[in-house]
Amino acid sequence: MSPNGYAHDPYPTRYVTESVPVDRAHPVVWGGEGDGPLDAGRLAAYERDGFLSFEALLDAGTVAACLAEVRRLAGDTAVRATGRVVPEPDTDGIRSVFEVHELSPVFADVVRGDPLVSLARQILGSEVYLHQSRVNFKAAFGGSRFGWHSDFETWHAEDGMPAPRALSVSVALTENMPYNGPLMIVPGSHRTFLPSVGETPEDYHRLSLRGKNLPAGSADRAGVTALAERYGIRQFTGTPGSAVMFDCNCLHASAGNVSPFPRTNLFVVYNSVRNPLGVPYAAPRPRPGYLACRNVTPIPRPAAGGRSAGPPR
Repeated sequence: MSPNGYAHDPYPTRYVTESVPVDRAHPVVWGGEGDGPLDAGRLAAYERDGFLSFEALLDAGTVAACLAEVRRLAGDTAVRATGRVVPEPDTDGIRSVFEVHELSPVFADVVRGDPLVSLARQILGSEVYLHQSRVNFKAAFGGSRFGWHSDFETWHAEDGMPAPRALSVSVALTENMPYNGPLMIVPGSHRTFLPSVGETPEDYHRLSLRGKNLPAGSADRAGVTALAERYGIRQFTGTPGSAVMFDCNCLHASAGNVSPFPRTNLFVVYNSVRNPLGVPYAAPRPRPGYLACRNVTPIPRPAAGGRSAGPPR
């Protein structure tokens, strides 16, 4: 039984004594070919690998507008005071800014519009809402790493997300190169849940989001090794506007940036309205709303006759 009273938890974590891999108990693709812009081949690829990449999900003008907002938010001391800004592990440099869609009308338009939302609806097979948005920074010569983890493990344990019926979209706002810390994913890892061993401390997000090396939430190294040996590791590079959409249970990570080229990415998380958050499965209390939204009001669809997105590239 979960420490917070769940009699049946299909994805036990944090309160377990060893990390025994668990087969996924839920679908990966919930919608069909007629539910959005992806054809049957692309849906099958997402089902198999747990991700899809796009050459140009956002156009150059939208990327430029987002970057202008990134610079504004990074220099706004009032934003820092809200708790939404996460500093680097050992400096005052910025690692992440959360809930950017509430801080910027530019980001609000991007994350609540197509093509992102139509893709999320199709994969998740329902209306969707925004679980989380953030901008991740990796400064030149010192941007820190993100260790191997499954987002769903955190969202399940600390936010009370019942099932892996959510996905992330990582959009490159600057060029993502092999040497400036791009995203890495273990293909096929979305079908296996790796429990984490170690109880969740009070206000753990204050440490974990800074990349502090604590056990709770970190993917079991033996489990990561076994899955990587079986499936390999895919690294995602691309020009500004390119993107990766990936299942919430994919094992992913990124190395630190020692190059002279900064890396800045927009991350957007969509959750199904049929998968609302409850009591955390393995944490003392829920995380703040800017990390895990509990308002399941669906993102509105475009009005009849409004602009619809073509197939993403």
